[in-house]
Amino acid sequence: MLEQFEAVILTEDKLQIRDFLNDQNISDVADLVYEFPDFEGQIIANMSVHRAASVFKILEFPTQKRIIQILPPNTVASLLNELPADDRTDFLEELPSNAVRELIKLMDPEERKITLSLLGYPENSIGRLMTPDYVYVYPENTIEEVFSTIRKYGKDSETINVIYVINDKGELLDDIRIRDFILNPPDKTVRELMDERVTSLNAYDDQESASEVFKMNNRVALPVVSNSNKLLGIVTIDDILWVASEEFSEDIQKIGGTEALDQPYLEMPIMRLFKKRVVWLIILFLGELLTATAMAYFEDEIAKAVVLALFIPLIISSGGNSGSQASTLIIQAMAVGEITISDWWRVMKREIISGLLLGTVLGIFGFLRIFLWHSFAPDIYGEHWMGIGITVGITLLGVVLWGTLSGSMLPMALKKLGADPAVSSAPFVATLVDVTGLIIYFSVAYLILSGSLL
Repeated sequence: MLEQFEAVILTEDKLQIRDFLNDQNISDVADLVYEFPDFEGQIIANMSVHRAASVFKILEFPTQKRIIQILPPNTVASLLNELPADDRTDFLEELPSNAVRELIKLMDPEERKITLSLLGYPENSIGRLMTPDYVYVYPENTIEEVFSTIRKYGKDSETINVIYVINDKGELLDDIRIRDFILNPPDKTVRELMDERVTSLNAYDDQESASEVFKMNNRVALPVVSNSNKLLGIVTIDDILWVASEEFSEDIQKIGGTEALDQPYLEMPIMRLFKKRVVWLIILFLGELLTATAMAYFEDEIAKAVVLALFIPLIISSGGNSGSQASTLIIQAMAVGEITISDWWRVMKREIISGLLLGTVLGIFGFLRIFLWHSFAPDIYGEHWMGIGITVGITLLGVVLWGTLSGSMLPMALKKLGADPAVSSAPFVATLVDVTGLIIYFSVAYLILSGSLL
């Protein structure tokens, strides 16, 4: 296909280019846009406006922005007017305010009104995702009248799987699946089909909360209402999947110890990328300085038994790894709704058992390591090898247990305080456990080796 397109585009025959592009799948045309960036404006301009809008809305934002800058104003106007209201809002909210003002001037009055309404909702609210293109009916309508309404307005609706029932005040009363209308006689009224068990979203709720509602209700679309229960629009599952993907990306970036990136990695200016990363690195660096403070506090013990210093990397890395594991598991479980803050005691009990089991395994391995090395080279640890082995084994048990507890409880504590659980990222937990791990290590060493090696 790439060779065919290259041959067609070089002919500069607009009719031939249009015919070729209109014969391709939407996703294939999007691939052509990415494959031939020098022709991205021509690709969109030479398609029917409906297909051009379908391609445009699935492109990445930097590509969309370049295309809008290339296209002539009349083509931009047609494209923006054709885009679904929610996709158009997603695009516009990424642009500078002066650019948004200029583009809104190009729209039809009705589309401009819809767009300004959607942009009036808070960022990351469900109101920004909703589309006003849906089919609604009234309780007194017959099924025959419902089908007349669907035939008249359905082609402009994003989905007709569900028909919404409102009263004269515009308040949402019910939502009824299309199959219920199909399977009932035409003279039956909408009121007779209503059960008034309707699930809706509030326009001012956070977008992230909508995914759980969709999952629990097994719906492809849900109505969006105002605080007074007025039906404002609908949100479809494709928008929620996009939000879930964005939130997942942000959480992964935060878990890695950086601020969430608000644009693709390769498109972000290097100085902005630097600012996103440097803050957390400084915080983690300052945290690691406490490690040096802890080691200075136990300087006398280290001087008396230099051999203890050999196991410091082993101890702190084991604690950090167990903490990172627990933190990642809990953040993921909270993100998908598997656990809530109220489950903290159940989580703690499970992590205590897990920490003891994991710590015991690592503690045995640590002791066996010292035992085997002593068997081959007795001079390495000297006559106190048994005490050192027990110290390392018990310390590994304690540090791993503490790491799992810290990694599991910290995300829940942050959630309780209203912060983002992803902030308790693996590096943050690892830094915390590094410092406390040293304290545990030398405290255990003092208790076991005091009077012999110390």
